[in-house]
Amino acid sequence: MSFLTAALLAEQRRLVLWGPVGMALGVLAYFLLPQEPGAVWGVGLPLIVLVLGAVLLAVGWLSVWGRLAGGACMALALGFVSAWSAAHRQPPMPELPRRAVMVSGTVQSVTVLPPRGADDSAGARRLVLAGARFATPLDQGMRPLQRTLSITLRPDDSARLVPGNAVQVRALLRPPPFPAFPGGRDVQREAWFAGSAGSGRALGAVQPVACSHGAPFHAAVGNGGLTEQSRTPGSLEPADESTSGLEAEGQDGLAICAAPQRGFSIKLEPLRERIDARIRQVLPGAAGTVASTVLTGEGASVPRAVREDFAASGLAHLLAVAGLHLGIVLGVLMAVVRLGLSAWMWAALRWPCKEIAALLALLGGAAYVALTGLHLPALRSLMMAGVVVLGLVAGRRAVSMRGLALAAAVVLLGTPQAVLGVAFQMSFAAVMALIAGYEVARPYLSRFQEEKRGFGRWLALHLTTLTLTSLLAGLATLPVVMAHFGEVQPFFILANLVAVPVMALWIMPLGLLALGLMPLHLDAVPLHLMGWGIQAVLAGAHSIAHWPAARVAVPSMPGWGLAAVLLGVCWLCLWRPVWRLAGLVPMLVGALSPCLVTQPDLLISPDGGLMAARDGRQVLVGGQSRDAYLVRAAWQQAFALPIHPFPAEGDATPDGALACGQDGEPDVCLLTLKGRAVLLRVRDRSDGMALLPDSLCAGMDLVISAAPLRQSCPGVRGLDRFTAWRDGAQALFLGPEGVRVVSDRMVGGARLWVMKPGGHGMPTLPLAPEE
Repeated sequence: MSFLTAALLAEQRRLVLWGPVGMALGVLAYFLLPQEPGAVWGVGLPLIVLVLGAVLLAVGWLSVWGRLAGGACMALALGFVSAWSAAHRQPPMPELPRRAVMVSGTVQSVTVLPPRGADDSAGARRLVLAGARFATPLDQGMRPLQRTLSITLRPDDSARLVPGNAVQVRALLRPPPFPAFPGGRDVQREAWFAGSAGSGRALGAVQPVACSHGAPFHAAVGNGGLTEQSRTPGSLEPADESTSGLEAEGQDGLAICAAPQRGFSIKLEPLRERIDARIRQVLPGAAGTVASTVLTGEGASVPRAVREDFAASGLAHLLAVAGLHLGIVLGVLMAVVRLGLSAWMWAALRWPCKEIAALLALLGGAAYVALTGLHLPALRSLMMAGVVVLGLVAGRRAVSMRGLALAAAVVLLGTPQAVLGVAFQMSFAAVMALIAGYEVARPYLSRFQEEKRGFGRWLALHLTTLTLTSLLAGLATLPVVMAHFGEVQPFFILANLVAVPVMALWIMPLGLLALGLMPLHLDAVPLHLMGWGIQAVLAGAHSIAHWPAARVAVPSMPGWGLAAVLLGVCWLCLWRPVWRLAGLVPMLVGALSPCLVTQPDLLISPDGGLMAARDGRQVLVGGQSRDAYLVRAAWQQAFALPIHPFPAEGDATPDGALACGQDGEPDVCLLTLKGRAVLLRVRDRSDGMALLPDSLCAGMDLVISAAPLRQSCPGVRGLDRFTAWRDGAQALFLGPEGVRVVSDRMVGGARLWVMKPGGHGMPTLPLAPEE
């Protein structure tokens, strides 16, 4: 005990770094609960723990164990309360119409999607609507939705759309989907915290409508949707800021006007779209989409092939505006301002040029983060940059673990749900590894630099630094990539050695120059030069992506494995003595966790229409589903095995485990695996009215049907469409002890973001009039 106390006393200045780790564990404890806690358990109990921690800190301040216990209690309680409050601040998930409906709302953003096929010259557009209303008799008089709707427009729709205008479009809507398999990606939770109500597909052309003073455009809400009542020529221009958006006009109509934009990021959306259009006009093709991504954050238009090449070569981080891009922006701005001030002799002799350049660069970095959409990785990097600038101004160490801990604490208090996201995990793990790695390597690099000067040594030093940076960040984020994307890129170091210098020294400086010259219409030359650098990166990514074993698929990592890896990274990076190396043990266990868990033998999709059987080194999939493409992709990533269809009628797999066309039933398959027999009814055009023969049901351990089983196979355990509707996706494990079924409802529990069976939400009906 005395040894531990002495070790903690020697590292007492590092104990505060574990505060954000404790907060993250508190957030994780909230999300792991099977039931949604009420106010008593979600706020009352954590507040008691918080007070207890404060008392322990006050009483045991002179004891390292007292400070450790009190700080741990306070950090866990703060994390839990922040997660509970963030979840309960969100508006309820609304009930969306199940049939095509006319939707009206205010344009929040417009994104150009990449072409789906080689024949398409341009991709469709995705429209994000705020304050949406549905033109149906049941929804008449409804309040505007408090959540946004994402609608993909038709590819031939050429309507000019500007953020802030009101539009109407006939669309088919759908709520956020359930996870493709138990424990898979939870899109409903992501939508809950993102303020999204769902997505949809436009069935007709979008109609921008607006009203001006004295000549409003009235639209009546009726069975046929929105119909024009009065409009004068020239009334399609947006109204001024005195309009209030979608307002009721009389008893039978609805005045559709341009709404004032709310939110700083939304107000910048028109500027962002104009810059995006200009860049893509000067740089058509993939180079333009990549340039727009790094300068405006509009990354949805990057072609799928380019994304695949960047992912396979380990360069996907170049398409996500984060610390690398902000660091380059700050470095370029600081160098330009400092050189300018140094060239002015009067200022160089009288002003603190270094501090002034750092502050101005920070302002420029904040503008860049706002322009690119205020994404979490960029905000985290901006907070870190603010701490660095304050350190420079105050004469303290610029980059430190304390700055990273402060940024993490702010993020966890403001957006605690980010702890479950890949952006938070990758960015903080990478920065933590870089700071800790250079704490160890800095003496050796300084000695190497001071021994001998010259171009060769300078080049070797920079290549060593770049390699070390790529190695530290890549190894720290590798388990996160495995957990979220199910693959490993062995050549990421080589790709980053080539692409990152080009991005830092050529692409981003020219892009910033183009942004500065864009108001003067002198941006064409720097954009073309920027495009040359992007073409070189695209060529390198494409070449490395097509090397043998450029992408190694790995099975799905369990949640506890990822948690073990991240805790191991924290232990390795936050301590300084040699016992920090003990963090390699949980990191290794977590990285090997996909091989330590049992994979399911059968999977059933959330709607019950798709079934998958793991057969040796492949996954056999049969049935039909509305989300078949997405579900197949999720299953392939989870198993890290190729997908093949069920054998044809009368055929069987080579080992005979799965045979289809049983007893004259073309859509019935028999799976014999691990001593268990499972009957699979992949399709049923009679909707369960045609009963399965008793001869097929005899001796079966389980019957699975894409349609209701009804009276088929009495006495045999069955799973059908109603089971999937009620419990979501199913994972089945076959073994000598029987068949174990794990459903998505069992894993997800009863939480705020878990929608009711069938994806139903809160009705949007207006309140009944008071008697």
